[in-house]
Amino acid sequence: METVHGAVEIPSKPANVVALGWSDAEAALALGVQPAGLSDWQGYGGKGVGPWAEDLVEGEPEDLGTMEVSDEAVANLDPDVVLNTRSDGEESKFATLREIVPVVDPPKGVEVSYGTTWRQQMEQVSLALGEQEKGEELVKDLEERFAATAGEHPEFQGKSVAVGAFYGDKLGVYVPGDPRVDFMEELGFENEQEINELAEGEFYVDLPLEQAEKLDADLTVVFPIGMEAEQLKDDEVLNSIPSAEDGRLVVLEDPDLANAFSSGSTLGIGYALDHAPQLFAEALSG
Repeated sequence: METVHGAVEIPSKPANVVALGWSDAEAALALGVQPAGLSDWQGYGGKGVGPWAEDLVEGEPEDLGTMEVSDEAVANLDPDVVLNTRSDGEESKFATLREIVPVVDPPKGVEVSYGTTWRQQMEQVSLALGEQEKGEELVKDLEERFAATAGEHPEFQGKSVAVGAFYGDKLGVYVPGDPRVDFMEELGFENEQEINELAEGEFYVDLPLEQAEKLDADLTVVFPIGMEAEQLKDDEVLNSIPSAEDGRLVVLEDPDLANAFSSGSTLGIGYALDHAPQLFAEALSG
């Protein structure tokens, strides 16, 4: 199979899997495959996956960390394959590991850090695990759900959207290649062009809070990281942007929904699709 770092050969259907990429563990679980170890990118704790996937986990997969993963810790699990499909794409990472086990990196053509789409992730993971038919079914099912939801909300079509996260004294705004932007575009929204112009090969752009006005759009969607949602709802700068003043601001207060919206996995996105569109519709209606 092809990756950003060239072809990877997996000689037989893997029996022992390690999932290091963002939401790769959830992709494996959706296919009925139990990861022996994983990276808990969103800090769920417990079984290391979102609540929409917890019931699929059998046993206790080993938490291997995120930014600083030990090659030795992974090798000790004796994996047949390492999933790393949504990652920063750095070839130098896991260089030693690559010599002893197939590492499945982002697919060829992904240029944005952590920019593997949910479709690409499922295609890549299902191919790596020998579950292509089931992967195709999961992709088709989610595509149909998106189409049905977009059809129920024609008011979304062509509306501009800006998505951001607040953490500490900074604001992260998301650009094309990020799963949150992908989610909104699947529903018919168009990411705010001024934000797109800030993109520099990453899935988000850091801005000082004083530049929150860049989040102004037909619809603004924000969520907190490491802080309470009430702080956003009370933030004077955020609430001074035109979309907020007009009631077209959605603060994702529910941590589960914010995490699902950010997950980028078919399972998490399905959860978000059940709960978020109504919030967007209510905000657009004023």
